[in-house]
Amino acid sequence: MKLTIIEYPDKKLRLKSEEVKVFDAKFHDLLDSMNDIMINTNGIGLAAIQVNHPVRAILLNIPNEDNEQPPENLLELINPVITKSSGEILYDEGCLSVPTFYEETTRAEFLTLSYQDRDGNTKVIETEGLVSIAIQHEIDHLEGILFIDKLSYSRRKKFEKEYKRMLKERKKS
Repeated sequence: MKLTIIEYPDKKLRLKSEEVKVFDAKFHDLLDSMNDIMINTNGIGLAAIQVNHPVRAILLNIPNEDNEQPPENLLELINPVITKSSGEILYDEGCLSVPTFYEETTRAEFLTLSYQDRDGNTKVIETEGLVSIAIQHEIDHLEGILFIDKLSYSRRKKFEKEYKRMLKERKKS
């Protein structure tokens, strides 16, 4: 399956994703293709909505100490629900759908998450740090929320101006 990442300001990124109910070979193909594009674009997380599939599926693969993303570290989180969160952490977030822009965002440091795996089995995990941050970032995508929505009014206006300029420059080249 050939996928492309949708970029801001595409309105499709604002869609609320639907629950996954069918865990068949077609869905597995979507997950596999999402993993390929996430790894090939140097992402650590990807929501299905970012590749024009408005379903509640996210992938995460946090790089190890050698900056590698081995397949055994891949988390496939289907229909994720945060059941508990605590603490607070600041992180300089970026997004494959908002390329080249990074901004400090506040997230919960610790999470308990209920989700289904690619076969529909229910699971629960507890996470912290970057994994928690990435999960929250990707779950926001499932709700049609981008990390830039969390910026202050003045920072958001500055972002809009910088991003429009970057898009113009990209069109010229």
